[in-house]
Amino acid sequence: MTQMSGAKMVVQALRDQGVEVVFGYPGGAVLPIYDEIFQQNEIKHILVRHEQGAVHMAEGYARSTGKPGVVLVTSGPGATNAVTGLTDALLDSIPLVVLSGQVPTFLIGTDGFQEADTVGITRACTKHNWLVKDTAKLAETIHNGFHVATSGRPGPVLIDIPKDVQFATADYVEPTASKPRHYAPTVKGDPAMIERMVEMIETAERPVFYTGGGVINSGPRASELLRELSEATGFPVTSTLMGLGAYPASGKLWLGMLGMHGTYEANLVMHGCDAMFNIGARFDDRITGRVADFSPGSKKVHIDIEASSINKIIRVDVPILGDVANVLEDVLALWKQRGSRVNRKAVAKWWGQIRDWQAIRCLDYKPSQKTIKPQYALERLEALTRGRDRYITTEVGQHQMWAAQYLHFDQPNRWMTSGGLGTMGYGLPASIGVQVAHPEALVINVAGEASWLMNMQEMGTAMQFRAPVKQFILNNERLGMVRQWQDLLHGQRYSHSWSESLPDFVKLAEAFGCKGIRCDNPADLDDAIMEMLAYDGPVIFDCLVEKHENCFPMIPSGKPHNEMLLGEAETQGVIGAKGAALV
Repeated sequence: MTQMSGAKMVVQALRDQGVEVVFGYPGGAVLPIYDEIFQQNEIKHILVRHEQGAVHMAEGYARSTGKPGVVLVTSGPGATNAVTGLTDALLDSIPLVVLSGQVPTFLIGTDGFQEADTVGITRACTKHNWLVKDTAKLAETIHNGFHVATSGRPGPVLIDIPKDVQFATADYVEPTASKPRHYAPTVKGDPAMIERMVEMIETAERPVFYTGGGVINSGPRASELLRELSEATGFPVTSTLMGLGAYPASGKLWLGMLGMHGTYEANLVMHGCDAMFNIGARFDDRITGRVADFSPGSKKVHIDIEASSINKIIRVDVPILGDVANVLEDVLALWKQRGSRVNRKAVAKWWGQIRDWQAIRCLDYKPSQKTIKPQYALERLEALTRGRDRYITTEVGQHQMWAAQYLHFDQPNRWMTSGGLGTMGYGLPASIGVQVAHPEALVINVAGEASWLMNMQEMGTAMQFRAPVKQFILNNERLGMVRQWQDLLHGQRYSHSWSESLPDFVKLAEAFGCKGIRCDNPADLDDAIMEMLAYDGPVIFDCLVEKHENCFPMIPSGKPHNEMLLGEAETQGVIGAKGAALV
């Protein structure tokens, strides 16, 4: 064993875990660790402008690579500023290891300068957290932290390290000598449950594969197996917001996203199916609508790595606890062994019904030659970037839902958005994390002006580290989703949903030293987007869009899947399963 200081242990443990990048912000309680970072060249440190930004950058890095993101913050306000990002990562199953400094052990509990009960504060927003009071246990705790963050359902962990523990010396524990304790998730599915799922595949008349972020978290093999199983069976595929890209949007079986702002056909398939195969999703309330009326005539399979997610919201007929890739591999093997049977006649009839629903063309909208419709802006962005090595992040709001509807993903890990927590301010820092991971790729953050302003300071990080991220702001001068709900559900009483006193985004770009572009004419949009793409550096693109456009389709809160609000281009009012207005 090798004796070293606690601070040196931190850097060595990160190196042994294969960490290449740390996102952080220094302070007194972590200066010994920063001193060790200064004395090495293997791990790159990205200096952020706010600790929330650091965690979102690490999320973007993790989501786009499949590797855990690493964050280093100081004690007190440094740690509390990280809480929003930790909660975001917990709800969206993003593997993070956050290292926080703490006051010396002899000051803990004395209300010392920049002291906070970081372990207590973050207990509810991490998979696990530790306060390390003994330097001899520090390296092993960090190794265990990486194991917990990346095993089972991924998520964030936090390790709180007092300053005296960083100065003290002890023997370094290698990763191979570290024994993960108590946490060993089930990864292989129950053979009996797998057989029942195969039997449902063989007999289903109106099936659907309902997929989620768990497919992506399971790794590239899971997406490959999903595609193989769906193509072999001919079953339709839909996805949650977090699962986009697990099955290709260009695939012939793709129904689009489901849920509150999902497509007409995806939601009606979920409502009318007789066999639902939930693969790596968690029956979130944005998906189920009114639980009592959720897919009332179907038998349901649920594949999930986390036992607590199964039967938590929706009771299922076939629960399968395990890793998606492992379970799908076993399902495919058994199904092929039994003759690769499906009820093809019934499934063909089901597709006939689906084609009728698709003919509604729920994403159509009324074009305009005077103002840029947000849907049109994203259609053009999709057309002009299709085929490129492209990654998309988003902020949160109407623009996020339009991006999910009009941008198309044929691969996993290309779509980074805040799903569970809905964190405004996520997209800009996340785009920087993605760009750091993929320096040669095109990285675009689709934003709303209000959400983007929440972490706009991170443009300084983009400039310092030469991250050529493109900020594509759909500027409607409104808190768009808030205004939409006020329009539809609160009698058009627009209480505080105007973004007043907005900055000049072009001048703001110049102040940061990057390029600013403004466009308000549909005829100029293509040229402006091409200018953004051609610029070798960060860009703030101020796209002035229709101020009062609503995002459709929409399932009103508390309504079932077969009661959707559709846009003006199709039919006014609520559309039911037979395509008749239910107003």
